[in-house]
Amino acid sequence: MEMEKALVLFSGGLDSSTCLAMAVNKYGAENVVALSVFYGQKHRKEIEASNKVAKFYKTEHIYMDLSQIFRYSDCSLLDGSKREIPKESYAEQLNESEGEPVSTYVPFRNGLFISAAASVALSKGCSVIYYGAHSDDAAGSAYPDCSDEFNSAIGQAVYIGSGKKLKIEAPFVNFTKADIVRTGIELGVPYELTWSCYEGGEKPCGKCGTCIDRARAFAENGVSDPALG
Repeated sequence: MEMEKALVLFSGGLDSSTCLAMAVNKYGAENVVALSVFYGQKHRKEIEASNKVAKFYKTEHIYMDLSQIFRYSDCSLLDGSKREIPKESYAEQLNESEGEPVSTYVPFRNGLFISAAASVALSKGCSVIYYGAHSDDAAGSAYPDCSDEFNSAIGQAVYIGSGKKLKIEAPFVNFTKADIVRTGIELGVPYELTWSCYEGGEKPCGKCGTCIDRARAFAENGVSDPALG
């Protein structure tokens, strides 16, 4: 019987690297495709990290540029935006945004990525797509395309639109960041190779929302972040 193949939406960050580890553990590296997307972000640190982690796991690694689709967005993560990336927690940002998505929300990014990934996955003979959406990002509609509701809806759409050949797997959709780190530690994920910070400095800034979340997740597991040396 032919082994199933999986495609992992893969940024090189903590969540997607843990997803990649789970997929490799289940299907074997030779049956996993890692798909990384450049979407116009202000730095290339994520892409550099994705290359390192994919090489670590010896998976096929595909790179795709979708930046033109977001050229009209003023999201603070994007190179064309003059908005500053907030240096505060997501909870503080949501208080200021009055329940609207935070300024680092890229318009419908996960919807676009999953749609593109579905096409690639079908072309590569994959039957499942993994992506790392989790409950902390969905909380308060900070990133509405990370919610369980969104995942269920787009999962159904992809399944139907693929002729019932392709499923979506979001293993962390009800996990906290700390839960993900706990899982990754058990799997031996090389977190020292990953990059989460929204800034592109030599070291993580430690002040943006994702840096704050990441630090808390490791602290809740009683370990230090290996990416900080």
